[in-house]
Amino acid sequence: MPEITVTNWFGNIVSHPQVVVDANSVDDIVRVLKDPVQYPSPVRAVGSNHSTSPCGTADGGTLIRMKMNRILNIGADTLTVEAGAIHIDLAKALEAKNLQFYVNTEIGSLTSGSAACAGTKDASMPGEFGQVGSYITGVKIVLPNGDLLEVTEDQQPDLMKMVRCCYGTFGIVYEVTYRIRPLLPMAVHHETFTLEDFVAQLPALKARGDSMFYYIFPFDNKITIEFRRYNPGATGEPNHIAWGLRNYFWGSAGPKFGHDVTQNVSDPHIRYGIIDTFNALWRFKLENMVRGDYTIPGDQIIHYPPVSDDSRYTFSLFAFPVEQYPAAITDFFKFVKDYYAKTGYRSNLLYVGYWILKDQQALLSYSYDDDVMTIDPVSTANPGWEEFLAVYNQFCSDRNGVPLMNQTFGLTPAIVQKAYGDRLTQMKNARKEYDPNGRLLNDYFRMLLS
Repeated sequence: MPEITVTNWFGNIVSHPQVVVDANSVDDIVRVLKDPVQYPSPVRAVGSNHSTSPCGTADGGTLIRMKMNRILNIGADTLTVEAGAIHIDLAKALEAKNLQFYVNTEIGSLTSGSAACAGTKDASMPGEFGQVGSYITGVKIVLPNGDLLEVTEDQQPDLMKMVRCCYGTFGIVYEVTYRIRPLLPMAVHHETFTLEDFVAQLPALKARGDSMFYYIFPFDNKITIEFRRYNPGATGEPNHIAWGLRNYFWGSAGPKFGHDVTQNVSDPHIRYGIIDTFNALWRFKLENMVRGDYTIPGDQIIHYPPVSDDSRYTFSLFAFPVEQYPAAITDFFKFVKDYYAKTGYRSNLLYVGYWILKDQQALLSYSYDDDVMTIDPVSTANPGWEEFLAVYNQFCSDRNGVPLMNQTFGLTPAIVQKAYGDRLTQMKNARKEYDPNGRLLNDYFRMLLS
């Protein structure tokens, strides 16, 4: 029998499960979990498989591909769906009823099952959380023994906080309920700062009361901030062009350009000169074209193809307490320049970051203790990327950075333990209660959560 090969969306994480099952109903999931002979461990479930770490690998075991994607109910303030429904489709269905998500995260192929039990990121709107799962109020799960369990925020708040960050190690989510809100117009504009001005003005920038996502250009010593706020008084027709342009350059044209330049320009000085010129053009477009007083929040969500191509990109993430961020970002600018001078490697795209509100909705929230700001390298995995990430991981950990288990590549138990401390121990103990035999533990989570 030929070996089965499955990769994540980007294509750099490879798994060889013994069995692959398409789950079209909860009964399909129950059947798998109740029969460890025909469906060996580890059992892992995936949606779009967009994670940049080995969350969904099931070497020698059983991989469940979630195909359940129906919308079950849209209420005035709740949305209930099957776990395979994707974020962009749901946002469009809500918009048709003048409703929206609280968090309109960029990756449109995010499945509800993943959102319910894994980390996500988006810049917090004023006074709101920046993680999709923080607005998930209930789930239905198939436990490792095949039994069914419903968990709700109202009835089991502590367990719900663990489910939101269990990464499918407590059970396999098959139904999800979100808290939603009425649709609101949103204003967006961009401003560019030097690193020094950014650091000096950070308290004043936060005091504006806007959401802040930002593009980081260390080799130009610049940071471009995307400011967003709800604008309920907006009139006229919504501007769909602004986000469409942003999504085209950020989600497609930019990565394709970086990939092609890397493939075709061998001289690094010329190559990165071209990339820096492209990034300067990108800043100009952001400042002058990606702006509007009346945009639709769901338009931020990017449709990525089910199978990646040369426009794909990958990324990593660490979050830092806001008070420590000026030092961290200043050190980071020097770090990437020194690393390039020493090794000849730099990302062939750029870096980004998010300001995210303190959030204790998940036990392993990366903003559990403080508001945080992130530093996220982005690239097409140009040669040297993984080696860079290993050094970046240690750089961030040394500065009290907190990673995400599904979005930070190359984590070690030591880095994760330092970041999460006693909360990680609580998760490990709870996981053992729900899965004492490790039915759902792949090698990655055995390393981090056993």
